[in-house]
Amino acid sequence: MAKILMIEDDLELAEILSEYLQKNNYNVTIIDDPYLGLSTLNTNKFDLVILDLTLPGLDGLQLCKEIRKNNNIPIIISSARHDITDKVNALENGADDYMPKPYNPQELLARIRSHLRRESIKIERETPQNSDFEVKDFEHEILFKGKVLSLTVAEYDILKYLINKQGGAVSREELIYNCESINEDTTNKSIDVIIGRIRAKIGENPKAPRYIHAIRGIGYKLVF
Repeated sequence: MAKILMIEDDLELAEILSEYLQKNNYNVTIIDDPYLGLSTLNTNKFDLVILDLTLPGLDGLQLCKEIRKNNNIPIIISSARHDITDKVNALENGADDYMPKPYNPQELLARIRSHLRRESIKIERETPQNSDFEVKDFEHEILFKGKVLSLTVAEYDILKYLINKQGGAVSREELIYNCESINEDTTNKSIDVIIGRIRAKIGENPKAPRYIHAIRGIGYKLVF
């Protein structure tokens, strides 16, 4: 289920849109404060941002620019400001789309699907061609050297997350909060146990790993 962050101070509108999107299998988090919204985005994994421009304490255009500094996530501007200057500034400062209010939630849904579809294609193209791992989202499978791995849901989520990070270091806490099948009460030791099971299934020696490396004081990274 794709996760959407909605930064919107009109909570009545936000609830209407959220309810509609949730009926269409999207997980929506509503934040009405721009600074809290930025912090939430930096500490959690989301697939798309819906951003209002008129926010308390920080203009949405500036917030859009701040988001884009460290994140390539798709951003849809949802604003009552219809001026062409606002539209141009938003797109030039990192927004991917601009929807003037009011609009039909069906159109928002269609645009979300379009952006996520493009993002999915981009990720597939960016996956290293020489990788021994292949993620098949539709089948909910991960192939290792051409063979399907027999994974639990938690093992699948963690291995997929490591693969998508493309060699980046990942903390245990990041895995806990960004893998849907992992309960937030899960301990770091439990993550280590799951990693151990994944290593066993790919035939890896934990004392001399080829793929999943432990990063002291942080967590793990997967080397292609």
